[in-house]
Amino acid sequence: MNRLLKAARASGSLNLSNRSLTEIPDEVYRNLEGLGGDDDKWWEAVELQKLILAHNSIGSLKEDLKNLPFLAVLNLSHNCLSQLPAAVGELPQLKMLDVSFNSIVEIPEEIGSAASLVKYADFCVVRLDCSNNRLTELPSSLGRCLELLDLKGSNNLFTSLPEDLANCCKLSKLDMEGNKLTVISENLISSWNMLTELNASKNLLNSIPASIGGLSRLIRLDLHQNRILAIPSSISGCHSLTELYLGNNNISTVPMEIGALSRLGTLDLHSNQLKDYPVEACKLSLLVLDLSNNSLSGLPPELGKMTTLRKLLLSGNPLRTLRSSLVSGPTAALLKFLRSRLSVDEDSEAVTTKKEEVIAMATRLSITTKELSMEGLGLTTVPSEVWESGEVIKLDLSRNSIQELPGELSSCVLLQIPLDSFEVVPKLQILDLSGNAASLLDGPAFSSLPYLQELYLRRMRLSEVPSDIEGLHQLRILDLSQNSLQSIPVGLKNLTSLEELDLSDNNISVLPPELGLLEPTLQTLRLDGNPLRSIRRTVLSKGTKAVPNYLKDKLPE
Repeated sequence: MNRLLKAARASGSLNLSNRSLTEIPDEVYRNLEGLGGDDDKWWEAVELQKLILAHNSIGSLKEDLKNLPFLAVLNLSHNCLSQLPAAVGELPQLKMLDVSFNSIVEIPEEIGSAASLVKYADFCVVRLDCSNNRLTELPSSLGRCLELLDLKGSNNLFTSLPEDLANCCKLSKLDMEGNKLTVISENLISSWNMLTELNASKNLLNSIPASIGGLSRLIRLDLHQNRILAIPSSISGCHSLTELYLGNNNISTVPMEIGALSRLGTLDLHSNQLKDYPVEACKLSLLVLDLSNNSLSGLPPELGKMTTLRKLLLSGNPLRTLRSSLVSGPTAALLKFLRSRLSVDEDSEAVTTKKEEVIAMATRLSITTKELSMEGLGLTTVPSEVWESGEVIKLDLSRNSIQELPGELSSCVLLQIPLDSFEVVPKLQILDLSGNAASLLDGPAFSSLPYLQELYLRRMRLSEVPSDIEGLHQLRILDLSQNSLQSIPVGLKNLTSLEELDLSDNNISVLPPELGLLEPTLQTLRLDGNPLRSIRRTVLSKGTKAVPNYLKDKLPE
């Protein structure tokens, strides 16, 4: 702990997450002063600016929090807090506060005094996350946080939002999912004309404010699972909308004006009371249309002209004019059938959408979903839109004719690897995932790569070695450098073909003696940058062969 505190004294950033803390160390409240001892270079000290205390068991905060005047980021998510001190309003440079997943029942009015939340525009992101607590209301003083950009209050007990929030006219993202809201006022909606994402799903809303049409920057609107009766015709003003989720409501008609949403890629209207789908809405260039569980008895033939559609869901409707095999079959076959019912002139207009248009639509949709699907487009190369689209975490290139992946894909650092993804390339011999810290979220099965010979996992923020690596018996090179490993599993002794092992720049203090069994084949072992205490420096200085031999001597008879 003392080593971390001293490091934070020099960097201005302290991460104490996942350390089973029940309270914040007093040294933190003292702004890390007096840690250095006699050799403390006080002139090199930096004020604490970032404090991460997530995933602990902290039950309370002291008013001494005000002693951190330069604090800009404070993360207290996943703790046991029931309240916040008034001192949170005395942090003059606070720009990001995350208190999600606690048991907080009230946010103090003083939060409206947090200076950076109120007036400083030169900070990168201004964010308040109070989701997953026991809050019944937001303080009206939050309306004084004029620079607020991102507000998350999902899964609380809110029945209304304070009208003072209308002053937060720079608000870009609002998430109030899973509350008990009965209304969001016309005044609030009209004031938030910078909104790009609005999520008020799983509430008790019975209407959509007509002023929604003023949100010309809105990209994603999620109001599913409410009690909404109608979609206002003003929805046509949401020119930037790419995703609209209105499933599980009581909507009986779709306004013809919805056809003006030229950028809309996903329209979810499942589980409503729709009796028909308007012809005007067939002008949309949708990728996904969910009309399942409604009261549709038929579909307009013009729907067949929506050739961008990749998924059309119709189950749970009393469709009498369509065979069940068409309804449950491929979307393309259903669209073709509907086009066959058009007049000759209309059918000739239904030209198959150009591949470039589908790619462009999928790219726009990925802005909010972070998922990019280019399945079945007959691609021979990976389009540049993949790595130009930014923060994509899921990419589907299946059912194409791609033979080679471009090097530019390495810039997609947030791409995640599904659990079964390696099963389709069982003969892979070289795999480099270095620098992609988010890519192993689903724990890929390396064991499905029996022929793997080189595996590079540098800078992956790994805290432990993936266990299924131990079964890669043909592995010759394993690079685990620049991570946060604290120990090495005994099972690495099974890598009997290993010639090079890089464990440098981790937090390893002890090596298992069993690692010495790699001695016959291991040619290179890198250990620099670790706080090793179990091996004398004289042994380490003798090189690779000396260390395994030393470890082997430590094995029991």
